[in-house]
Amino acid sequence: MSLRSPVGRVLGLGSAGDGVGHWWTLRVTSVALVLLGLWFVFSLVRMPDTSYASVTAWIAAPINAVLLSLLIGTMLYHSLLGVQEVVEDYVAGHGAKIVTKIVLQFVHFLLGALGIFSVLRIAFGSAA
Repeated sequence: MSLRSPVGRVLGLGSAGDGVGHWWTLRVTSVALVLLGLWFVFSLVRMPDTSYASVTAWIAAPINAVLLSLLIGTMLYHSLLGVQEVVEDYVAGHGAKIVTKIVLQFVHFLLGALGIFSVLRIAFGSAA
């Protein structure tokens, strides 16, 4: 027989408390992706042609380079959050879960760095 109350027995066994923050981050990045995606689609539709010179000139414009970098970063961060949620829910082993999450973070970070580097390289005129 234990003298602890029912609340005392389950205290510390519940939620870690970060689920709401994760949920809100996904919602905020979703809204940002809708706005940035609309800008991207409308910008492409308004482009006179899709030749290499025209597209690189469009990317080289400062506002387009900044918004395109934000689109890439936000898209990959939103993707990382979503994929982490799937891993947490469906990968069974603790070690496999940690390794998978580390690999996913590395891949997403690498893709983001490559994407933003490509945009900046074009924007600063060093693309050949």
